[in-house]
Amino acid sequence: MIADDDAAIVDVIELILSFEGYEVKSTMRGETLLDMNTDFPDLLLLDIWLSGWDGREICKKLKKETASKETLIILTSASKDIEFSAIEAGADDFIAKPFDIDDLIGKVKKQLAR
Repeated sequence: MIADDDAAIVDVIELILSFEGYEVKSTMRGETLLDMNTDFPDLLLLDIWLSGWDGREICKKLKKETASKETLIILTSASKDIEFSAIEAGADDFIAKPFDIDDLIGKVKKQLAR
């Protein structure tokens, strides 16, 4: 699942991951993630700045909840200086924007192979 408030980024990542054979869902709203009770994705690409929501706080909440704590979370941000706080929030990995397509695919594959 992709959670980003930039429609162009959502479209590009959906296209890339779909081409790689992944089933992809997306949202542009932080509330969608916080309202989920079941059917959590295997992996969540979560933007740190998501339309009024801090992705790090969403990550912390999801990692604390029994139903979602196993969801792999890769936080993304245009600020490379945020990587430490992303990992500190419980993210499994971090990708800086703009991202390299091969890096994105590699990190997704690596996390899902765990």
